Parts: sequence; C-alpha cells; structure tokens
Amino acid sequence: MRLLTPQPLFTCSLALVLAGFGLCLPVQQSGQPRLELLELIDHHKVGFSWRNLTCPLCKTVFTILDIVLLSDANEERVAHALGEACVHLHLAEERVCREITELFRADVIRALEQSVLSPSEACAVLVGSSCGKFDLYTPWNVTLPNVPKPPVKPPSPPKPGSPQSRVLFLTDIHWDKEYQVGSAADCKEPLCCRNESGSPIWRRREAGYWGTYSSCDLPLWTVENLLQNAAKSGSWDWVYWTGDIPAHNVWSQTRKQQVSELTVISRLIHKHLGPNVTVYPAIGNHESTPVNSFPPPFVHGNRSASWLYDAMADEWAPWLPKQALKTLRYGGFYTAEVQPGLRVVSLNMNFCARENFWLMVNSTDPANQLQWLVQILQASEDKGEKVHIIGHIPPGLCLGSWSWNYYHIVNRYESTITGQFFGHTHVDEFQMFYDEATMTRPVGVAFIAPSATTYVNLNPGYRVYYVDGNYQDSSRLVLDHETYILNLTEANHSPGAPHTPDPNPQWKLLYRATAAYGLPTVFPADCDGLMQTFIKDDRAFQKFWYLKHKGHVSEPCKEACKTRELCFLRSGRYDELEQCDLLNGFGGNLARAARKTLC
Repeated sequence: MRLLTPQPLFTCSLALVLAGFGLCLPVQQSGQPRLELLELIDHHKVGFSWRNLTCPLCKTVFTILDIVLLSDANEERVAHALGEACVHLHLAEERVCREITELFRADVIRALEQSVLSPSEACAVLVGSSCGKFDLYTPWNVTLPNVPKPPVKPPSPPKPGSPQSRVLFLTDIHWDKEYQVGSAADCKEPLCCRNESGSPIWRRREAGYWGTYSSCDLPLWTVENLLQNAAKSGSWDWVYWTGDIPAHNVWSQTRKQQVSELTVISRLIHKHLGPNVTVYPAIGNHESTPVNSFPPPFVHGNRSASWLYDAMADEWAPWLPKQALKTLRYGGFYTAEVQPGLRVVSLNMNFCARENFWLMVNSTDPANQLQWLVQILQASEDKGEKVHIIGHIPPGLCLGSWSWNYYHIVNRYESTITGQFFGHTHVDEFQMFYDEATMTRPVGVAFIAPSATTYVNLNPGYRVYYVDGNYQDSSRLVLDHETYILNLTEANHSPGAPHTPDPNPQWKLLYRATAAYGLPTVFPADCDGLMQTFIKDDRAFQKFWYLKHKGHVSEPCKEACKTRELCFLRSGRYDELEQCDLLNGFGGNLARAARKTLC
C-alpha cells in the first residue's frame, strides 16, 4: 500500500467528506470555475454528483487530484482546489462548497496525518468493494466473559391486566432557527425554507407555517407544538431521546451555535414534559461540528469533543445520575437505572460511523465503548436486570467490525437486552437480529423510529412505545408501539381558509403496530413473522411502505425496491446487508444507499 504524504492524504480525505456530504443531497447546478485541475477532469466528462461515479472515472479523478496537488505545501491552496472541484462536480451549490471545505479542513488534516489513503481505497468507499479494497478499518474483537450463556426461554405475552410502561420516543428534531414562512421550498442549497432561500416561483412551493414537504427542517414553534401535544397526551413513565438537534446546514455551523441549540431544545423538553419525567438522551451525528466529527478520547485539546460532552452533561444533569455524567463527559455514552430491574445504556453510535473520519486513525472499539457495554450487560445478567439500549445510528448501518461485534454481544446477552431503540434514518422501520449459529431464530429487533423533522418530504412525527411494566418477573420487552404525525396538508390550511395555517393543529395517531399488522406483540418472533408476511402479501408490504414514510409517499415500492427494503429489515449486522446486496444482484448499490447517513 502506498503511503501518502499529509497533503494528498488531506486531498483524498476531504474529498471523501464532500462525497459523503453530497450523497444525501440533490445535485446542484453552478458556474464553471477556471482551474487547470478541472480542465483535466473536464476531459473525462465529469458533471454530476459522486453517486454516479464509475470505478475507472473515480480512480482517474483521485489520481489527478493526487498528482496535481502533490507539490502544494500550502493547506489553503489544497482546500481551495477541493472547493473548486466540489463546485465543478456539482456536489453542492458554490457557497456551500466553499464553506464546508473551510469548515472540515483543519479537523480532517489533523485526524489523518498518520493514516494512509490511496485513490483505490477512496473509490472503494465511494463506489464499493468492486472498485478496490478499503482496509483502514481492520477487524477486531471484543472479549466476552468466560461465563456460560444462560438457557434461553422464549418470551410469552404478559397476563391480561399486567402493568405496562408508556415511553415517549423523540428523535431527529433538526430545528432550523432560520426557517422562514413563505420562503422557497425549492432552492439551490441542500436545505431550503430559510431566510436565504429566496422567494418561491409559485405559491404551492413556499414554506408552510408548520413545516414543508421538501428539503426543509422544522421551525421552533412546530417543535414546541409537538412537545405540548406530547405533554397533553401523557403521562409518561420516561422518555428516550436519540439526538440530532441542529438543522442540516452543516456547512455553516459553529460550536457556539451547536451548544446554544442543544441548550434550547433540552430546556424546552424539560419545560413541557415537566420535572417529574426523566429523559434519557443519546448523541446524534449532527450534534458536533463539523458534522460526524467525534474524535475518540485519545484526542486532547481543542480538537477533542469535550466542548460538546461537557455541554451535554451540564444540560442533562437534572435527568442523569453522577456516574452517568462522568462517562458522558469521557466518551458520550452512559448507563442508568430506569426502574428497579431495568437499566438503560445510551451508546455513542458515532464511534461506529464510517463518516466519522477520526476513526481512520484507529477504529478498534473507540473509547472501549463496546467492551464497557459487555461489562454492564454481564453485571445486569448477574443481577437478573433487563437492559434497554438506545442510540442514534442503527447498528446495521455501522462499520463492519463494530457491527459484527455488537451483533455478537446481542446474541450472547439476548435474555438481558430486551429493547433496542434508534433513529437517524428519519423513517419508520426496524432491523432484525438472529442467532449466529443458524441466522434463522430471531433473538432481537432494533426499532428505528421516524423523525420529528420533515426532512425530506415527510410529516413531522414521534413514537410511543408500550413496554412490559414494572412488576416481578416482567420481561421488559416492547409489547407495541404507536406513531403520531402532524399532517402538514391539513395543518398548513385551516378549514374554510386554505391560505391560513390552523392555529391549533392536531397531532393524530397514524397507526398502532399490532392493530395495523394483526400481531399479538412486536416481540422479535412477531417482527420476523411480519417480514415473511411482507414477502407473501404485497398489500401488507405496501401498507408498511406507506407507514414507513409517515403517511406521505407518492409511489408504491415494487420489485427491486421491495427486495431492497426486505434486505434492510433483516440486516441488523452490516455484512448481512452486503450479503443480501450480493445475492440479489444490486452490485453494491443497496449497501451504498443504506449508508447515506447524513440525514
């Protein structure tokens, strides 16, 4: 493998950041910059986003970048060239390209000075394993205690009338403090409905009062209305909140802004839900700036994440015990007792994310988080305690080794882990876990709840989980769940006054899982059976497709789309997603699409 000097290493690495940033965004048109590098690229007819790169073209682009920029000793000149390339390749609008290149460059070059990255490896990330091998993330294993796994007892539904816990679940709020009613819902930048989005060409594509079906996030009054509605529909036994507070303007965020938005939303939740409701938060990938930048604890000084973790600990101190705040400040994860017999573990899933470029330095169990998780689970097993795991990014979308180890842990502690709760994808779905011996017996399910934000083309929403309650020998398993939405078509147009928003919009039950699908519970076996139903009964699957998008989807999902969805549902481990990809002839596109994780 060729060792790159820091400068071309930075070139490839920053290009990967720009590529990952572009994957979640529409292709934008822009002017043509004058640069020799870009004239060379012109020869190869490059005029589109990274998602359309072929393998030979990708290698050509990165080789040209490497050669042309090899002699540039000035970091600013390299960053400028990458900004020009971003513009010319239409990864984003010109201003966005300039600002995000500037925002990322210092962190990227410091994170990767000791790493290696060749054009072939860069293209393996962008295009897929067919284009090269990307082996910076080497395999590794956590150590499990030398304690036999207890006999597995298949769960059974609780007796009628048994207590249930009602749990509010919030995720992906994405508050946009610059949301502007009446602004353009279609704009050149990745995030619209803002002060800088301009005026709409026609009225139907303007930003609505309560939110908009487009690439737009939420105004604060919609976030507050959601919390007011949730408070009225209580009482809540506790709350899980899995992050992503800021908007998607990732090219222009500052640490001060991120901390301010964390403070505002944390205090709004505390205000509306009240001091008697405990909230257990988890960290999203958008909490930091640059986005996805979560250096492990071995990084010290100004480049460390202590600015963020300390702010979280300060804001969340009313909800969390002192020991939880200690590990939160260390690595962004913690554990706490919810009730006697039930513990929650909040994981920092950014330590499993491919987009976290700090992991290119060392991706082996960052912060020893999974080894710590094993210790917590073994202690809980010894005490007969059940454990819920919360986090932002679903484990089936994590780096291969991290995902494999997590799956192995879930298998070992299947009788202890009775709930897994995630967000991040903005839609309503789940991922299955099976016994590693046969990959047929369901042992767990990761519930993935829909977002509060509308990004992209969605109704605002939140989730309610019904959990086997607080009594002797409770399974603490999820029995059922509900999804509530704000129908923007109705909320933005009062009855009898179509151009006036409803001053008191109604958040409505979209569906309850057991009723919608005819299930006794949502235990792992029931969710596995539901997938089999989707295969045999297309009407049931199309209902799932509609509910997945919170009641706002325009086209049915057929053939390859349906196969892709079913692959995702059974892939709680990332290599299973890749295998499904291979067996069904998607040529790497399925796994690549699933990794579009800047949403």
